[in-house]
Amino acid sequence: MQSRNKFFDDMSQLMTNAMGVAQGAKDEAETAFNSMIERWLADRDFVTREEFDAVRAMAQKAREENEALKARIEALEAK
Repeated sequence: MQSRNKFFDDMSQLMTNAMGVAQGAKDEAETAFNSMIERWLADRDFVTREEFDAVRAMAQKAREENEALKARIEALEAK
């Protein structure tokens, strides 16, 4: 009976180690994939959401200023 318990203990330890190796491989694959995606995105020269929002706000302000100047010019021409 002692050898049988040792066998199961060894098998249990082997399975535990195999699961640890599998988890480590999964983590390494995820890290490599995330790094690859980050490099790909950086190479594409995409803008961040914050940069996009800042440019959109600047464009909106410029449109409002243009409308105000247009109204002022029309008022001056009407005189």
